[in-house]
Amino acid sequence: MVGERTGHRAWGGGGKLGLAAPAHGGLCVCVPCSGLFLRRFSNFGSVKGRSAVSDFCLGRFVRMRRSEVSTVSPSVPAASLALGEPRSQGPCYNFGLQETPQSGPSAQASASTPSGTSAAAGDRSSSTSLPRHPPGPGPALGSHFRNKRSNAENTFASNFNFGTSSSSTRDSNYPQILKTPLSAGNPQRSGYKNWTPQMGYSAPSSSAVSTNSPSVVAAVVEGRGLARGEIGMASIDLKSPQIILSQFADNTTYAKVITKLKILSPLEIIMSNTACVVGNSTKLFTLITENFKNVNFTTIQRKYFNETKGLEYIEQLCVTEFSTVLMEVQSKYYCLAAVAALLKYVEFIQNSVYAPKSLKICFQGSEQTAMIDSSSAQNLELLINNQDSRNNHTLFGVLNYTKTPGGSRRLRSNILEPLVDIETINMRLDCVQELLQDEELFFGLQSVISRFLDTEQLLSVLVQIPKQDTVNAAESKITNLIYLKHTLELVDPLKIALRNCSTPLLRAYCGSLEDKRFGIILEKIKTIINDDARYMKGCLNMRTQKCYAVRSNINEFLDIARRTYTEIVDDIAGMISQLAEKYSLPLRTSFSSARGFFIQMTTDYTALPNNRLPSEFIKISKVKSSYTFTSADLIKMNERCQESLREIYHMTYMIVCKLLSEVYEHIHCLYKLSDTVSMLDMLLSFAHACTLSDYVRPEFTDTLAIKQGWHPILEKISVEKPIANNTYITEGSNFLIITGPNMSGKSTYLKQIALCQIMAQIGSYVPAEYSSFRIAEQIFTRISTDDEIETNSSTFMKEMKEIAYILHNANNKSLILIDELGRGTNTEEGIGICYAVCEYLLSLKAFTLFATHFLELCHIEVLYPNVENMHFEVQHVKNTSRDKEAILYTYKLCKGLTEEKNYGLKAAEVSSLPSSIVLDAKEITTQITRQTLQNQRSTPEMERQRAVYHLATRLVQTARNSQLDPDSLRMYLSNLKKKYEIDFSRAEQVSGKTEE
Repeated sequence: MVGERTGHRAWGGGGKLGLAAPAHGGLCVCVPCSGLFLRRFSNFGSVKGRSAVSDFCLGRFVRMRRSEVSTVSPSVPAASLALGEPRSQGPCYNFGLQETPQSGPSAQASASTPSGTSAAAGDRSSSTSLPRHPPGPGPALGSHFRNKRSNAENTFASNFNFGTSSSSTRDSNYPQILKTPLSAGNPQRSGYKNWTPQMGYSAPSSSAVSTNSPSVVAAVVEGRGLARGEIGMASIDLKSPQIILSQFADNTTYAKVITKLKILSPLEIIMSNTACVVGNSTKLFTLITENFKNVNFTTIQRKYFNETKGLEYIEQLCVTEFSTVLMEVQSKYYCLAAVAALLKYVEFIQNSVYAPKSLKICFQGSEQTAMIDSSSAQNLELLINNQDSRNNHTLFGVLNYTKTPGGSRRLRSNILEPLVDIETINMRLDCVQELLQDEELFFGLQSVISRFLDTEQLLSVLVQIPKQDTVNAAESKITNLIYLKHTLELVDPLKIALRNCSTPLLRAYCGSLEDKRFGIILEKIKTIINDDARYMKGCLNMRTQKCYAVRSNINEFLDIARRTYTEIVDDIAGMISQLAEKYSLPLRTSFSSARGFFIQMTTDYTALPNNRLPSEFIKISKVKSSYTFTSADLIKMNERCQESLREIYHMTYMIVCKLLSEVYEHIHCLYKLSDTVSMLDMLLSFAHACTLSDYVRPEFTDTLAIKQGWHPILEKISVEKPIANNTYITEGSNFLIITGPNMSGKSTYLKQIALCQIMAQIGSYVPAEYSSFRIAEQIFTRISTDDEIETNSSTFMKEMKEIAYILHNANNKSLILIDELGRGTNTEEGIGICYAVCEYLLSLKAFTLFATHFLELCHIEVLYPNVENMHFEVQHVKNTSRDKEAILYTYKLCKGLTEEKNYGLKAAEVSSLPSSIVLDAKEITTQITRQTLQNQRSTPEMERQRAVYHLATRLVQTARNSQLDPDSLRMYLSNLKKKYEIDFSRAEQVSGKTEE
């Protein structure tokens, strides 16, 4: 029976027989209830009749083909191939966390891995012109592909047998994840929905750190017995197919472990169950749980931390280009043990396995980057603003002009872990300098880079092989293949943009793009995928691209299904047009992933007949003057449209899987491309930041010298440019004591120095007229004065913990910034603690800046020649209206200790404190000062030693770093001699006064 189309609705033929014929005539498939037979037609009915029959037969035809597939691949149940239908349970892992298997609804919830939504499934609704015709097909491939109908049917077997790793253990029970008490109360994430490999790709914005939601899983293991303190770590970002291994020796504070985990910002931490035995937890486990209260903890049996298995994983999964990591980690047993447990667990939560030779695995030692502890990162506002976590008044916000998510992630990791290798830093600075000098290169690169998607996340999805076949898995694979094509098509424009570069690093990146594998993959994709298929914004646009991604004539039944889909969409548009004419309303067709097609109308309520919508319309919602609604017929047509889409995705998926299995061997070149794009994006961001302010290229010597430097974040906030100051610290004068009234700029100045140091070490220009830096291996700060209710720590106790951390970990190459130590206790004890801490730090060659209100501390300069006193100057201005003096802050740093006395009382005086209280406070202060004041004068011998010391350090510094020509050097040494003579004569004058 042949169905007819009545009005805007197509009806399939009823009865026992359905017919489907190609538009050009030829093979028709008839599916009666009793079986299958073929019939040849030269011409069959009208176009309307053919499309109606195609629509009717499509469901039965695909079900018939599934039964055929089950005979081809017995290992895959026929029922499981129906997309959207539940498949038999995949391989399960038993982590040995519980001897009895799970049961009940909670077990099912934890074992299942629901698929995420694809990029086309955004919940945005938009007024859309419906696609009526597919993109133009490529060259006809003839009957060659008609004989390949079975290829797609065999794809499941070829695809899912490919890359099945030995880690797919055939255990029968899913584990019950054991949570620590800290995370037991948190609602368990259902199947890690947001990070499953079936999740469709979406290109997040890189405008803020918040776009980088946690997606890192880390495993930590510590040696036992004599090996206690030896730490092995392994981490993987579920959005990026890269594993980072670390192994290092840590002290009893476990500072390196905590810092590395803070930088990773993990979603979940895995540890051995022997580390958290109730009542006998290890110190490492206790410290990690205290510092990561909002992170989920999972413990698995110690036997899964198996170094032999870890080495096997690396040999099996590591990309050939990075296989040298095997030589680095062969004897590093603890990081091998950590990676074994990590991969076992990730395969379980992802419900997928990684294809062989698909992961980038690298080893990072702790000596390759500078260490910034989490407290310092918070104090310096590197990533998050302390006042408002949503704004971008941070160092990351100052430098972040990246165009891709990968560039944003690289910038974040570089800020938290600055480089320590001068050669690498200078190579980056050379690139930034060339980008600033060559506008054509800058804008050409920026234009190409901004078109890249998240290559790392794309690669991560491509190298994972799902264990379940669902509609979302199929849709995701199709989407990601289109994104892969889009990415590879940008390689040539990127090469063109880099062809005239001159710096070694940019030339190296340009050379990496010459890899022939990019062209091989793209050519293979173009033989199957339409040239017009590309990444587009908008869920309906992207859905259309996925439907017509595969070329015509590759699979006849796919072509039939797509014609059916097109006709249904045309029917929907026609039906809505008829409704608009029928009711004389300005109706238009809209689409959202959640509702499908629906009707939208913008009109005034009073313009409606009888002030209400016709009764045919249902599910009405109104926002201001905009109405959205649907109808019963439209809902039915949406259902038919979805069924047609499922069949299209199913057939396209099988073709795409076969294509991906062919390109897997070449896909590893994307690792190089990902690194290149993210690094170029970050360097462009540095250059962009320089164009907005007068930054200067830093030099690297053994001296910290900044001429007229300013605070980069303050510049972004302030309307006017911040006050600039000079800084000069050398090995001979490595300890600055900074004094000054409240609000004079001490804390801001300390943060400014640290921020400039970090900017220089990541390869950025810095806010100054001239700058020279000594590489800092560690950056420590003690700035905050808040207490911690969670750890029952008062302000003073928190100060002591922070300063103890600094004293335990500082070395000669550290940069230390201390602001207001000892204020939480009485004055005598505070001064005593400060004095003792200063003397300890003076024994190191670390560069230290110490801001304090304890003026007694300034006298330490008499005993130690490498101490310099500095202060922030203020001016006193007469206030004629109140007949009082007011303090004018200049924010200028000057030599010597502050001459301001009792500036705390002056600050109290201008506040709302009662005048009687202020007068009493002044009188009491005068009495105490008179009793405790002691004259501290330096002896002549001390002055002579100081003069000799400063002369010697300047001569050593000149010998190391001088680049002056002979005449200039002669003049400099002559001036140095004169200064020494003046200082020495001053010492003689002091001696004469003493004798008198």
